[in-house]
Amino acid sequence: MRRALPPPGPLTKDVALFLDLDGTLAPIAQAPSGVRPDASRNALISRVRAFLGGKIAIVSGRPISDVDRILGGSVAAIAGIHGLERRAASGRIFTAPAHHGLENARAAFERLANIENGLIVEDKGLSIALHYRSVPRAQDEIRARARQLAEETGLSLQEGKMVVELRTPGFDKGDAIAAFMAEAPFSGARPIFAGDDLTDEHGFAIVERTGGEGVLVGAARRTHASRGLADVDAVHAWLETAA
Repeated sequence: MRRALPPPGPLTKDVALFLDLDGTLAPIAQAPSGVRPDASRNALISRVRAFLGGKIAIVSGRPISDVDRILGGSVAAIAGIHGLERRAASGRIFTAPAHHGLENARAAFERLANIENGLIVEDKGLSIALHYRSVPRAQDEIRARARQLAEETGLSLQEGKMVVELRTPGFDKGDAIAAFMAEAPFSGARPIFAGDDLTDEHGFAIVERTGGEGVLVGAARRTHASRGLADVDAVHAWLETAA
């Protein structure tokens, strides 16, 4: 296990910057709807975007529409739902077809939420998530049921911080970053990706393989990242090195 990862250096103009949202740019909330726009954060991101010549993208588990709601249009290039939908810097949108098993997964998660007060079902269209941050004692039962549903439906299971998600199989965050790096304005730049969760490991792996750096936000754990920052405030301070 890697410990005490060194912090990333100051951002330079040759960087293509990829950022997760929850737990990286914004603190994690009890419910997804609890993360709201923040004028100072969005102004900071706009300044970083200008410094990097537009070479910044958000790579999130949220749908693109929700990222836009929170960031107020400060970033053009966004990968949503862990890469299952992607908007290029040009504005072109790519979306995977929804898997037929999502309806069964949605119904199963809603039944669990009706039984256990405090569970939150989040329907993202191409995936369905069950948040149990308010009911941590139910973790083992929820994870076991999610694994069973993945086998029954053919959906991919993605586990995160106090959440299980059943998603359309296909693109992940690493695939999304690779696709961005093949396009303007990112092509030829040095990629850096900052994220906090297990869902970000595909992204860390791809940037490390292509000569860039992964930046793990939060406590040390086994990771593909080679750099680390303590929390959201540390991420903002790092971004200020460019802004």
